[in-house]
Amino acid sequence: MNILLLWKYFALAFSALLPLVNPLGSALLFVGLVGSAPISVYRSLARRIAVNTIIFFAVIDLIGSTILNFFGISLPIVQVSGGLVIAAMGWSLLNQQESRANSEKMQAEVDSEAQDVPGTLAQKAFYPFTFPLTAGPGCIVVMLTLSAHATQVTVTHTLLAHAGLLLAVILMSGLIYLCYANAPRITQAIAPSTAHGILRVIAFILLCIGVQIAWNGLEALISPLLQHH
Repeated sequence: MNILLLWKYFALAFSALLPLVNPLGSALLFVGLVGSAPISVYRSLARRIAVNTIIFFAVIDLIGSTILNFFGISLPIVQVSGGLVIAAMGWSLLNQQESRANSEKMQAEVDSEAQDVPGTLAQKAFYPFTFPLTAGPGCIVVMLTLSAHATQVTVTHTLLAHAGLLLAVILMSGLIYLCYANAPRITQAIAPSTAHGILRVIAFILLCIGVQIAWNGLEALISPLLQHH
């Protein structure tokens, strides 16, 4: 049962983060920002971004509960609000066909200065390449929600749940490295319609995950009220 709990939160975190991080779609934008550079530059940047992503999510996971306790926010409230936000993200991705294209266009305009010589590209490994290009504000909301959701009755179960989240982050970072390091080749190999179709399927899964998390929180809030009647 303990191992099942680890894999449960691994699958939950990976499924929730995948459509938001969207390594394939982000890789297409990454090529536009980096421009024509040697493959060694792409691999070096991809390695930095992958490591930054692991650290970024790990910090959110570690301090997430502390932040919630500081503001006096309970776990069911986080589950309801965070689940609704996640479901809204999934619904938006599912229905807005041009949402990714619009966000890419806006991000390219804001960070157009990122098209620079390879020597200064390394300085942009965290901002804007890791945040917000790879892991944006939506990922922070999802990770905070999952971190709060991973708090279990026993310490052992809590550690296993957070270990599952960390494994999902590591695998996600591995995909980020593969996509970013080979971004120029991917842009030539994959059709935009195919990438969009994959994103729509994952968006539906994200919608379901958000509804489930919100329902778990709502159930925890309603149960004590029903027991008093």
